[in-house]
Amino acid sequence: MKNYKILALALSVLALSSCGQKAHIKGKIAGADNAQLIVKELNINTYNVLDTIKTAADGSFAYAVNVSEGQPEFVYLFYKDTRVAALLLQNGEVAKVEADTLGNYSVEGSKGSEELQKVEKSYSDFIKEVIAADEDSKAVTSAYIKHYRECVKYVMSNPFSMTCVPVLYEQLNGLPIFAQNTDALHFRSVCDSLKTIYPESRFVKALDKEAARREQLLFLNNSIQAAEVQGYPNIALPNEKGEKVSLSSLDAKCIMIHFWDSSDNTHSMFNNDVLLPVYNEFHSKGFEIYSVCLDVNKAQWASVVKSQNLPWINVNDGQGAYSPAVSLYGVDTIPTAFLIADGDLVLEPIEGINGLRKELAKRLH
Repeated sequence: MKNYKILALALSVLALSSCGQKAHIKGKIAGADNAQLIVKELNINTYNVLDTIKTAADGSFAYAVNVSEGQPEFVYLFYKDTRVAALLLQNGEVAKVEADTLGNYSVEGSKGSEELQKVEKSYSDFIKEVIAADEDSKAVTSAYIKHYRECVKYVMSNPFSMTCVPVLYEQLNGLPIFAQNTDALHFRSVCDSLKTIYPESRFVKALDKEAARREQLLFLNNSIQAAEVQGYPNIALPNEKGEKVSLSSLDAKCIMIHFWDSSDNTHSMFNNDVLLPVYNEFHSKGFEIYSVCLDVNKAQWASVVKSQNLPWINVNDGQGAYSPAVSLYGVDTIPTAFLIADGDLVLEPIEGINGLRKELAKRLH
């Protein structure tokens, strides 16, 4: 009998523990009677579909979400293609949602969700203001500056709130709202604050990586501005062996910095058909190529470099479009190239490969 009681007690504790790892959502969607709702969970920068649930005849519904202690989750309800509610749930919470099929909603019972609703509304109002500006550049700029300042004020006033995460990652037409180099300070401040409360949260860990990336860019930018004489932005990236090669270490009269992507076959063909003949013609006269690949798959890049037997300097840090080199040289399309001659960046435009040949012939004689 004693063993039975101990077993029963253990099962009860296990059941209570299991219940504690969930948050509950209850509510009603006006106009969505006997309809399907899609429940999605944020996974850093993508949505994962958790489930599809059906509302009752009056549009009511109920759902339980797995939420671990100390790891709040961003959960979203969709009716067809419309996001009807955004929630930030702690384990044990019961969020009560009242919404319609157009995306208007209210929530109570979850402090994080209530705060997230305000954040969502502010961002939505900003987007509506931009749309209403109808390509009036001055009006769009004014709306952006106003919203950016509001966002900065928000993250500085609420550094311990997980709602800062979506604020820091807001975008306008695919471009980040927090786009300045000095915004690295805001990312770091929020990250360090959230670490003290949610050290195991995957959102905080991702924020830590983004803060580190932005801090590196800020450091590089400050280094360039502080330099007394800077003929060109210096970069140091790893080669196929993982050894960092600095651009400034190259002993060549003319250096071409070439940005490309090894996953694009046309870029690979360009290496062999266009660059290689130029390299073979001018290398012995003082020409070098510093080839920066923006393919995040470093194994694929190394394989392409080896198979093509590319003779110049090949580097890749695996960060793709987020590589500091991209920001330093303002790269917005690839393939693209820059020429450094006698220690200075050539600012005059060079027209195509024939223009490059003429420039090299003029400088390397």
